[in-house]
Formats: sequence, structure tokens, C-alpha cells
Amino acid sequence: MTLDEFEAIRLADLDGRYQEQAAGQMGVSRATFSRIVDSAHRKIADAVVHGKVLRIEGGPVHLGAPQCCRLHDLRPR
Repeated sequence: MTLDEFEAIRLADLDGRYQEQAAGQMGVSRATFSRIVDSAHRKIADAVVHGKVLRIEGGPVHLGAPQCCRLHDLRPR
């Protein structure tokens, strides 16, 4: 799975954003976002159904604040 696919899944499925809003956040058109998220869904389904490992790759990434999602803040308290 590419980093774009991972981000699309995070925005659409985890954060529950509408495609238009998520596409804007990613800087792509809504149609492009739809293709990215569809591709990600197929890869996830293939991994789950066939017991495959799902690898996320695509180069170095700066995540900013240490937070995996809106539910899990990893900053030290």
C-alpha cells in the first residue's frame, strides 16, 4: 500500500471525512481521491481475505506531532 493510499484510508475511514473534504486535504481532485481510496480498499481486502501481510511504503515521511490518529495522542504528558 502506498502512503497516499494509507492517508486516504485514514481520512475517509478513520476520520470519517467526506471525499471532497479529504481530497482537498490531500491536494488532489475528488475523482483522484476516489481512485486512491478504492485501490487501498482492494489491497486491504486482499490482505485480510488471503492472510497476506500489508506493507505500507513510499519513502521518508515527516508526521509532525506524534499522533497516529485523533484517538491516540502519543505526546508525553
